[in-house]
Amino acid sequence: MKHISSTPSFVFICITAFLSVLGIGIIIPEIPFIVSKYMHGATDAQIAMNVGLLISIYSFFQFFAAPGLGALSDKYGRRPVLLFCLLGSAAGYVLFGIGGSIGILFLSRIIDGLTGGDLSTIFAYIADVTKPEERGKKFGLIGAIVGVGFMIGPTIGGLTSLINLSAPFYLAAAVTLLNAAFGYFVLPESLAKEHRMADFSLHHLNPFAQLRSVFSDTLIRTILLIGFFYFLPFSQLQGIGGIYSKDVLHWNPAGIGIYFFVIGIVDIITQGFLSGKLIHKFGELKLVLAGLFVTGLAYLGNASLLLFPSSILAYGAVIIFAFGSGLIEPSLGGLISRAASPKEQGRVQGANQSLQSITRIVGPLIAAYLYGIVPNAPYLSCAVLSAIAFGYVFSKRKTITHYIDSRVSQDRNVVSA
Repeated sequence: MKHISSTPSFVFICITAFLSVLGIGIIIPEIPFIVSKYMHGATDAQIAMNVGLLISIYSFFQFFAAPGLGALSDKYGRRPVLLFCLLGSAAGYVLFGIGGSIGILFLSRIIDGLTGGDLSTIFAYIADVTKPEERGKKFGLIGAIVGVGFMIGPTIGGLTSLINLSAPFYLAAAVTLLNAAFGYFVLPESLAKEHRMADFSLHHLNPFAQLRSVFSDTLIRTILLIGFFYFLPFSQLQGIGGIYSKDVLHWNPAGIGIYFFVIGIVDIITQGFLSGKLIHKFGELKLVLAGLFVTGLAYLGNASLLLFPSSILAYGAVIIFAFGSGLIEPSLGGLISRAASPKEQGRVQGANQSLQSITRIVGPLIAAYLYGIVPNAPYLSCAVLSAIAFGYVFSKRKTITHYIDSRVSQDRNVVSA
């Protein structure tokens, strides 16, 4: 097989990784308007709860489907699982575009979620066809593509909704089907038959087994919990940002999509150009603390929009938030990679992704419930969670530094030996 980077199959893999997370964000700008269409006479709180449920249910089924899809790819091969997932996601998009009732919307999100957990298969495919020393670079590239998918999804949804509210989903379905056809012709099977799983049992469907194993390590558990308290409020922002902007600022779906686009642009600039230099100068822990402080201020700024509804204030708050998140995410990634031994990198990164999935399940539901009490309550909750995370990191900073220094020293001794 050719080097993966030079083949059409890698292009297919990259597109598939992007599409696997597109479904999380593409509905954010227009979903408050679609739900309102099917809930005549409903209160803002009732609409918010259904919006939160529709966003959460996708991640719920994705979280539980991912280990099963990965195990199925171990037994039957990567190619059939990846193509099946693309067809399932396309069906989910079409069904959501057709709509007709709240029940159909939920069914479409369940279908898309069940077939959207294919990242584990994507990483497995790359592991099959790359040398061990090259996998980290390829995994990092796929991780970056996933990040872009998270950020650009709401923008695509918002701008294409200018045609009509169903247009984003028909577009996503068309691109997904085209990619499936592309993969059918260019994607070879990567898993040799002699390396395939002999049996398939229920324990392969348990997404908590990996978390249980990783959490037995004190240092890794501490760092992953920091990430959990960062991503939980971020998922609340994703879950409630659209309806909050609709009700408080009276934005349309395109305006909401542009809002999330600004988050992505500032985040990319911060992560791509600033964070590396700042990490080298100040270290990961200090940047995590600074980022948590900055994002906490941004959440308070968003909360104040209920009293002072202003697009200028909204964009100011989101730019501050994106800058803070751009400091936190690469710093957390660096801490996680330094805390894990070379043999544990994949398992620990997988556990980190699982925790993020849990926040995307729980966060929108918390935000929807709080929105029913006071519309800006989710943002006040996010500020509190950021403060808790800041205090937790500050209290553990010496312990984390000590453990990491000890672990790095041990790894060096092993290499030299």
